[in-house]
Amino acid sequence: MTKKIYKDYFFDEKAFNTHDGGYVPLERSNKEEKPLAIPPLLKADKVNGNDIYYTVEAQEGESQFLDGHKTKTWGYNAPFLGQTIVFEKGQHVHINLKNSLPELTTFHWHGLNVPGPITDGGCHAPVYPGEVKKIDFTVDQPAATLWLHAHPCPSTAEQVWKGLAAFVLIKDAKELKLPFPRKYGINDIPLVLQDRRFHENNQFDYLKDYDPDGVQGPTAVINGTVNPYFDVRSQKIRLRILDGANRREWRLHFSDDLPFVQIASDGGILPEPVGFTHLMLTCAERAEVIVDFGKYKEGDKVVLYSDDIPLITFRIHAFEKDDTVLPDHLVDIPEMKTDKNTPVRKVVMSGMDEEVMIDDKKFDMQRIDSRQQVGKVEYWDITNTNKMEGGMIHPYHMHGVQFEVVSRNGHEPYPNEHGLKDTIGVNPGETVRLKVRFEKAGVFMYHCHIIEHEDGGMMAQIEAYDPDHPKTYHLMDMDTLTKAFAKERGVKPEDLHLSGMESYEKMGMKM
Repeated sequence: MTKKIYKDYFFDEKAFNTHDGGYVPLERSNKEEKPLAIPPLLKADKVNGNDIYYTVEAQEGESQFLDGHKTKTWGYNAPFLGQTIVFEKGQHVHINLKNSLPELTTFHWHGLNVPGPITDGGCHAPVYPGEVKKIDFTVDQPAATLWLHAHPCPSTAEQVWKGLAAFVLIKDAKELKLPFPRKYGINDIPLVLQDRRFHENNQFDYLKDYDPDGVQGPTAVINGTVNPYFDVRSQKIRLRILDGANRREWRLHFSDDLPFVQIASDGGILPEPVGFTHLMLTCAERAEVIVDFGKYKEGDKVVLYSDDIPLITFRIHAFEKDDTVLPDHLVDIPEMKTDKNTPVRKVVMSGMDEEVMIDDKKFDMQRIDSRQQVGKVEYWDITNTNKMEGGMIHPYHMHGVQFEVVSRNGHEPYPNEHGLKDTIGVNPGETVRLKVRFEKAGVFMYHCHIIEHEDGGMMAQIEAYDPDHPKTYHLMDMDTLTKAFAKERGVKPEDLHLSGMESYEKMGMKM
């Protein structure tokens, strides 16, 4: 265990989502406990030397969350959520993106350092029903826990709510040398934390639940399991935790305030392990933690909570003693070098409800808001102009990069923010300074990851350019997408309702 154990959540309590006017508190489940579902590993179609081939299929399905009727859901190679995809650093990956849904979708590789906008899979890369599109890329970033999710503006939130999210894990040689648990499904466990509301016959009803500040439900759903338990048969367990909710923050702690150690964040392994009893994740953030159950005996139970609501019960079984000690230093992270002439780019996230914007503008699919040269480091100052009283934390995400966190309001970042990240929670009235360097050319989005906020226009886009290899990009337009959605849903374009459209309409703005 690390020497110092942090016992608070760090973020400003006055801005926790519990203070939202539309906050939906989690409710304790009275359902019978079920084994935690572990997403299976996606099998490769073939491997040819350093080239590996996969098919990732977005599909419809049914899932048994509650007693009675099954819930209609979507998933990747699965009825709900998706099979876990594993890449190795240095591999050349070929993927068939297959859309078996009744409407268009996109496949966004959240946290993956790939070219944009097509390979990245944002709103400019639609895959229409019945289509198969091919992408390929070389994996050239450190070991990390990433994820795949739908990103079709302005219906990202609804498609994620239906289930389009899956883990993507990267392995590398450095990670393999560290004394981490890594037996997938046994002592290396992915956890996607989500919440849902179940309506008549146990169905989702996204439009009925819609809130422009983020859709929430009272039932915690962990890996697609309601009221799960996990059988602990190893003294030390690695949890790869993803806040996969549309809106909800998760404030995590164990019964007995059992300490745990964070070893990685969004972009990979931290320079040093960080000890916690309480950890808060905002939307889309990831944390890998190691939990030591050595003080418990067979038959004991340990519960993971968010606030005061139990999420998972860990049932302790017999296990062999594990005296593994984490080193004080885990990995070196190459410095993004800056000097007095390093540019400072300012990004302002403002508003709530339908008024959310970036830099006083709502997202326009065909507008490039800024440009940055590939390979050059810039400071990005991300400001949340919400007021502390009645404001909210905005989780800021950038496509196409893993950034370094320099400071919060000029002070040291939180102790677990010294690694690489792609998503950062920004408190009301706060400016977070980042170091940003794009390694791949393309058009990339940056936005709030409260998904209803990005659908509602709290998003912008940047072109990362290589002056020696200039490119011209065909950017998808909203009219084309609107007509496609309307046709697929069997309505006239003027009668089409997608959740994010309300925010533009109420502000008198064109999408």
